[in-house]
Amino acid sequence: MRFSSLQSPAGARIAARHGVTPGALDSMLLVENGMLYRKSTAALRIARLLRFPWWLGYGLIVIPRFLRDAVYDFVGRRRYRWFGTRDYCLVSQPGYERRFIE
Repeated sequence: MRFSSLQSPAGARIAARHGVTPGALDSMLLVENGMLYRKSTAALRIARLLRFPWWLGYGLIVIPRFLRDAVYDFVGRRRYRWFGTRDYCLVSQPGYERRFIE
């Protein structure tokens, strides 16, 4: 997997290539095999690529997208309150920079 900030030039180019307007850059996007996935679908498709137990989360894909996305948005609005923030960026960690585009 490779990552890019949606606000970076590379992220903006990728989003534009898939018809995502800058105003719609409010969630996670995943491009896999030329297909664009958003919000909970992107998160679950990423989860299935991870090690146990995270890949088990992909089973939630059977829940209708409108319900999954509502939960995704609910958690997204509260994530800093629940999980806090970090004083550093993981990109600066040795070995992580190769995972990021730009």
